Amino acid sequence: MAKVSKRKAPIKRATKKSSTTAKKSKKKTSRKASTGQASKAKSAKKKSTKKTTKKASGARPSAARKKGLQYGSAGQALAIKAASLKVHHFLGVALGGGKTDKTCVALVDYYPDQNKIFLSRLFERVSTVGEVSSDLQLHKIVTELPGRVESVAFDVPLQLPKCLRCRLKCPGFEACEEPEIKWLWKHYRKRNTKKKPKKLFTPYTERCVEFYMQTELEEVFHPPHALGANVAPLTARAHFITRRLKSPCIEVYPKLSLWRIGRALGISKNHLRFHRHSFGGEESRKIILEKLISEDIAFLYVQDVKNMTANVHAFEAFISALTAVLELKKQCEPRPKGFPADESWISIPKVDVKWSR
Repeated sequence: MAKVSKRKAPIKRATKKSSTTAKKSKKKTSRKASTGQASKAKSAKKKSTKKTTKKASGARPSAARKKGLQYGSAGQALAIKAASLKVHHFLGVALGGGKTDKTCVALVDYYPDQNKIFLSRLFERVSTVGEVSSDLQLHKIVTELPGRVESVAFDVPLQLPKCLRCRLKCPGFEACEEPEIKWLWKHYRKRNTKKKPKKLFTPYTERCVEFYMQTELEEVFHPPHALGANVAPLTARAHFITRRLKSPCIEVYPKLSLWRIGRALGISKNHLRFHRHSFGGEESRKIILEKLISEDIAFLYVQDVKNMTANVHAFEAFISALTAVLELKKQCEPRPKGFPADESWISIPKVDVKWSR
């Protein structure tokens, strides 16, 4: 028994020691576990804060930004404050045929106090939907925009030639004494004394302003006649649309507007002459748009730049709207002296366009 007791005694002591060591080891493991859990929690917090900061930094500030990143930090600041600023709205229309989807509309906002221009919306391929004609679709775009539209710039003739507007008994344009016909005769004969004789004008298809652009500018332009084979349907469509509009309408020739704007910015003549060409035209349009951005003339969204680079009609709608802005800023040519009073004049940017206030 004593042996047993002697054996039992050390066993009891051993169990006491083992229990104390076990308790200590449990405390250590619990401390380690707690410190491990704390470190895990801290790391999780750090990760979560990193994620939230990444999300916050990567988040887009406004719904308008969903359309694409905007060039220029000043453009971002003004986009946020746009609702409280004085603004003028302009529409540029590159008109296509009534049965096609080539019509494009550009909405440009001009902030006079900040002297900033934004392309706020670009409507591409305005076309017929079911029994709603493309004419009505275009009319809705113009009339349902928020705010008053300062002017709508069309890239097609808004006035018919003189002979179709005249209600007098016609003696033939060789003997006609109307101011428009006399002006055409004068400039036709003047040109023929300097250069190779030109084909005789036809006052029932062309207007004085088209003749002027061919002969009186620093660059030779060949605008289509108001009732020429290619433009006559567009002229008829423009007359049908504009008679329903309450906003003022102006006529522009995008190729001439682009020439004047581009030369004032030092853009290569080749890019300005060939912006419509199927080969190299996209590159020219991209270079022109990037120059307008780099010179702080216009703030454009990345997606709009891509669309205007790919679609020449969208590009010319934007140029038409820019011409309307220049008209407001008094940066367009006045009517020439001696130009017939009843003949319409188009908006042509000045040679030395100034974008400052």
